[in-house]
Amino acid sequence: MSSQGLPLSRFKVLDLTRVRAGPTCVRQLADWGADVIKIEEPPKATAGEGLGGPRDGFDFQNLHRNKRSITLNLKAEAGKKIFFDLVRAVDVVVENYRPDVKSRLGIDYEACRAVNPRIVYGSISGFGQDGPYALRPGFDQVAQGMGGLMSITGLPGQGPVRVGIPIADLCAGMFCAQGILLALLERENSGEGQWVQTSLLEAQIQMLDFQAARYLMDGEVPKQAGNDHPTSIPTGVFPTADGHINIAVAGQEIYERFCKAMDAPQLMTKPEYASGALRSKNRAALNAEIAELTRTKPSAYWIEMLNKAGCPSGPIYTIDQVFSDPQVQHDQMAVPVTHPRLGEINLVGQAIKMSRTPATIRSATPDLGADTDTVLQELGYGADAIAELRKTGAV
Repeated sequence: MSSQGLPLSRFKVLDLTRVRAGPTCVRQLADWGADVIKIEEPPKATAGEGLGGPRDGFDFQNLHRNKRSITLNLKAEAGKKIFFDLVRAVDVVVENYRPDVKSRLGIDYEACRAVNPRIVYGSISGFGQDGPYALRPGFDQVAQGMGGLMSITGLPGQGPVRVGIPIADLCAGMFCAQGILLALLERENSGEGQWVQTSLLEAQIQMLDFQAARYLMDGEVPKQAGNDHPTSIPTGVFPTADGHINIAVAGQEIYERFCKAMDAPQLMTKPEYASGALRSKNRAALNAEIAELTRTKPSAYWIEMLNKAGCPSGPIYTIDQVFSDPQVQHDQMAVPVTHPRLGEINLVGQAIKMSRTPATIRSATPDLGADTDTVLQELGYGADAIAELRKTGAV
């Protein structure tokens, strides 16, 4: 399937990324049509499983779709020459090495800018490109801890709890993709590229959002609130006759609507529940009264009734139930793609929908080096030159 007509189809990207944060960034560019060339190390007879898990595994396949793969030895002079030939021909380079590695290899932003002043160079690190922790290896759970997220996740008194997805990695990748798009837009005015930087730690702190602002403005250190929303009350998980549901009640108007829908006038007339501040102070007692009501009927009853009354409510799904839900299927969040060896597989769709130029999964993750010859031919290398490069281990 062609990328022609997609929003980023005019851009070319060199992908030096590994593991998750960097690949998440490049996946955004690839899904929206960029011509992505994934640069990987040539295979080694003694090498074990690479970073990012098995190539045919669900994670690698989901992260690296819509790309082309070439193998390139960046420690060899011939390999480095090919790299800079590519830099001259592309718009974007993305990497998530530890900050000192790219300089040691001689492929940092300044080196790329010297051969292509229009290059947009995206970098993701653990903690920043400089500063006291710059050379520490980055890892999602470490960033979750340092970024404060684990201190506000989980049940009160439970101790620190990680979020069930690598949220620092994912957000750093998304922010880097956003930064690259901003730099490409700015380049239309200035004619120059620039270095786009983010880190797992910075991304995690930005994602604290109102919890961070709560401390910065009011001096209040948020604590674990479990399944209860920290400020909108009553919002949380409530038992039903056959499981649990989420109910979200924010503000006085929805609270009164909720009390009427539940046929529970006492929740409106009790003075200890009369305002948001009082409901916050008496949260445990209020939640207990609501739970006594919700456990009398099944989840489906409450979800339908509350939503009809304008009170947000929803199920708490396992992952298989997520993808069985009719709304999720309508939103096309599981997207089929044909892999040359694995057959038809389903990957996670894009959350962004556009009316004229929707994102597409045009091709499955390529095999290692599947496009090396094609890319080299595009750079003007002939068959004999390519054979020599293979012989010397440059590709």
